[in-house]
Amino acid sequence: MDASPRPTWRSRTWIAAGGMIALLVALLSFLGLDGPQSVAVVVTAAGLLVVGVLVWATVRSQRQRREYERSLTEWAADRAAQQERLRIARELHDLASHGLGLITMRAAAVAPLEGTAGDAERRSALVDIEEAGRSAMSELRRMLTVLREPGDEVPLHPPARLSDVPGIVTAAEAFGVRASLRMEDLGEVPLAVQAAACATIRESLANVGRHAGPVPASVAVERDGSAIRVVVADDGPARGWQSQPGAGHGLRGMRERVGALGGTLLAEPVEAGFRVEARLPFEAEA
Repeated sequence: MDASPRPTWRSRTWIAAGGMIALLVALLSFLGLDGPQSVAVVVTAAGLLVVGVLVWATVRSQRQRREYERSLTEWAADRAAQQERLRIARELHDLASHGLGLITMRAAAVAPLEGTAGDAERRSALVDIEEAGRSAMSELRRMLTVLREPGDEVPLHPPARLSDVPGIVTAAEAFGVRASLRMEDLGEVPLAVQAAACATIRESLANVGRHAGPVPASVAVERDGSAIRVVVADDGPARGWQSQPGAGHGLRGMRERVGALGGTLLAEPVEAGFRVEARLPFEAEA
């Protein structure tokens, strides 16, 4: 999945302006001047023309610069969205492969067992399940290979789970963020929702460390009907802290990930701090 090439800044405005001024000077050098008044008139006219050319060049260069910055911003946003889709595709591969692999291994283990005559049909069904599982895994890998970058091979690993949240919160101390965790017993939660919740917490805490510095933060994970709600908040930047802005696409990536599951994400300033709230539905709503 190749992204569009990065926009480049190419402007020939000042070259054109220099050429116009050089042409004007050349014309004046061949122009006959009679008397002081003629010289004053020609010099004044030439000065006005030069000023006009410089103003035109400045305005045109600024317009082209704004267009370039807009194109660069769109390119960066598109690149970030593609990278986020690629990460989602990898996690989809891990999720589906884990489930299908479990089905395949279970079917392969039960199929050889002997039993009554009525078990023959069951063993036949298990054989079919095993074959279907292997076929599905093969097709899944072939399909998701298209989404990967050439040479982008990553080992199969289990996706992040809600049991990893305490470790994610503890790891935020590397940024100086001292986060407290409040986490309810959520019951059964789909793995895709668990992975999205962990990614939201990780990115939100990284943003706290980047923009607010070494400050306390709070993380809450709770059940909200047929959804889970994740809230990460801080009380504002540390005294004297200079914000260290990143690429500016962290929130965009979180919104895309949460939106892919039918959820919503709210990120807004609250008093002196900042608050991120994600609602991730599952079961009937998903």
